[in-house]
Amino acid sequence: MVGLVPFNKRNREIATKTGLEDFYNVLDDFFSSDWPIRRTLAYDTFKVDVQDKGNEYLIEAELPGVNRDDIKLNLDEDKLTIAVTKDESTEDKDKNYIHRERHSLSMSRSILLTGANASGIKAKLCDGLLKITVPKEEKINTAIDIEVE
Repeated sequence: MVGLVPFNKRNREIATKTGLEDFYNVLDDFFSSDWPIRRTLAYDTFKVDVQDKGNEYLIEAELPGVNRDDIKLNLDEDKLTIAVTKDESTEDKDKNYIHRERHSLSMSRSILLTGANASGIKAKLCDGLLKITVPKEEKINTAIDIEVE
């Protein structure tokens, strides 16, 4: 069926108007060869790696082109949130633009870090890689041995 129906999103001028164009577009998108692994910036956020190093967590987030001032970090009840807001609007009143585009971006990721200690968190942004070190709270051993009668 995919080969018989024109891809209506790209070729609207050759598509037949049957009222089912949106349905055929859904079918074409579903059966396209790259559908399960297709990744675009419209649907993605930034890549995050989390390592448990025993006494601390190491979080690495890839943020190419993002400035330190565009990043907001928050730890609330063992949930670390990394938020990025970037606005690429500039004011050039001296230039006579015919066409001008601006880009605005807002993304966030939340990570559950069991036993995270709020004091001693360190974050560093270098070459588009944000490294966050979150120490763990020391666990008090509350295990008891129970004697069987």
